[in-house]
This record gives sequence, structure tokens and C-alpha cells, in this order.
Amino acid sequence: MAIVANTFTSFDAKGIREDLANVIANISPDEVPFQSNVGSESVSNTFFEWQTDSLSAVSKTAVIDGDDVTSFDSTAATVRIGNYTHISRRTLIVADNLNAQDLAGRNDEKAYQMAKRGRELKRDIEAVLTDNNARVAGNTSTARETAGLGAWITTNTNKAGDGTDPTANDGSDARNDGTQRDLTEAMVKDVMQKAFTSGGNPSILMVGPHNKTVVSGFAGIAAQRYMAPSDSPTTIIGAADVYMSDFGTLQVVPNRFQRERDAWLLDPEYASVCYLRPINSVDLAKTGDADKAMMICEFGTKVSNEAAHGGVFDLNVS
Repeated sequence: MAIVANTFTSFDAKGIREDLANVIANISPDEVPFQSNVGSESVSNTFFEWQTDSLSAVSKTAVIDGDDVTSFDSTAATVRIGNYTHISRRTLIVADNLNAQDLAGRNDEKAYQMAKRGRELKRDIEAVLTDNNARVAGNTSTARETAGLGAWITTNTNKAGDGTDPTANDGSDARNDGTQRDLTEAMVKDVMQKAFTSGGNPSILMVGPHNKTVVSGFAGIAAQRYMAPSDSPTTIIGAADVYMSDFGTLQVVPNRFQRERDAWLLDPEYASVCYLRPINSVDLAKTGDADKAMMICEFGTKVSNEAAHGGVFDLNVS
């Protein structure tokens, strides 16, 4: 191919206006399944507490007619446990002259950046809440830290032979990770049975992306069939959103921000996020030709009774 000599083309021209779409494409994920499925509460102290209790063991002892009561069942006190709040923040600084410029995709650069920081902060919080992290009281030189899920679940677990559960179920000790292995349906069934025996009723199986695909391959899921109409294209279903066990139905929820090596069986009724300070935007002192601001939140994990939940641990991540 060739063009006539001296043809003036767009490669020669100056002053062509740029064509910049007035839309900013951002596909970074910000879904937060744990926060979205459990409750939220307000607290009034950096150390917040609650109480747990349980019933005594079942008794099959018969009582004779007219028997007098000469001894009494023991009465156990409630257990008082607590967790610390955790401060997370995101900051920004935006030059003032951006307010005078014509910006594509947004009218206000600071507002746009603040919205981004808010989404980033939600993801940070999700990772903290589901982490294997023991609580830290903190001091003037050490930040307080809230105990994540990994430090709470001790009763209903399935782990590698060299993995260990927290020594206490009060958030003061993190679990020790063991040798990683493949997630199996038997592991999930084992934890569901343990939770049922403990009195729990988990309804959510929360897993990382890789193990979501593993759950979709469970034998019980694969037995399901989808009848496609003969006069339309066939629909291929390659995902398991619900898993039915002998002890209840689990909604299978993928979570991008939890540890991939953990699979959580959760009863949302017995977990919540506690806020001393909800997510809030704060303008910082101006010291030059720019605006400074931050998004900040102070929150903590509350596991009302850890025996209501369960976990399969030490899983392969790919």
C-alpha cells in the first residue's frame, strides 16, 4: 500500500484534540463477604467485652416417686471475654491547582481519591477481621490489634497433623499453621458434624478463590443436574453456590481478602464487627498548596461464641 506524495496526514498535523473518555475504569475488587454477612455493633471502649455460657451435660438419671431434693446441680458462672479495637487508615494529599483544572472522569480530584481510600479501607478491614492474629493490648509505642477469626476458633476444627489450635478461645493466642493439604469434602463434613454436636448451625462456608473451585468439585455438588431446553443454547454450570450437608445447608461464599489456606464455617448470628469509630473522612491541617485528608476507622472482631463456628485449616492455595 502507498499514499500520494505530499499527502498531509494526521501524523503531520498539530493541534489535534485528545480523545479521553470521561469514564475511569476500575475493576479492583472491593466485596467484603465477612462484613456483609455478620452484624455490626457500636462499642464505647478500646477493650470491649461480652459473656458466653453453655448448658450442662445431658443427664439420663431417673428420679423415684416422691424423692426429696438433697443435692443440687452445680451452677457454672458465665465466661467473660473481650477483644481490642484496631485502628486502620488511608491517607491522601492533593495539590490545590487540581481544583482549577478540567478533569476527565471526575469533577473533584479530592472527592474521587477519598472515595477510593474508603473502598481500600473496607478491604483492609476485611483482611484484619479474617486474619490469624492474636489480640494486642498496645501501648504508647505499640499499636493495638484486634484478634482475627484465626485466634478465636478452637472447638470445631480440622487441621494438619502438625498444626495446632489456639491454646485459649479468648483471642489471646493465634493458631499455629501446619503443613498444607488439599481441601476435601470429608473435612467440611467433619467440621459440620463437630459444630452440630457443639450446638452450632453454620450457614456460610467462606473460602478463598482457589478453594471455591475445589468446593465446586465436591461429589455431592457434582450429582446435581441442570436440564437445558432443547430449543436454546445449553447452559454450563461450573460453580457451587450451595452445599447441602447432613447437618445443614452452607452458602458457599468466595472471599478475596481472607487467607486462602483457611476455610470458615460461620453462623452469622454469633459474629459481628464492633465499631468504636465507623469509617470516617477527616480533613487534616493545611500546611501548603495542597489538601490533606484521611479515611480512618476503629473496629474489632466479636465472636459471640466460638463453638457456633468452625474452620478447616492448613489448605493448599493453588
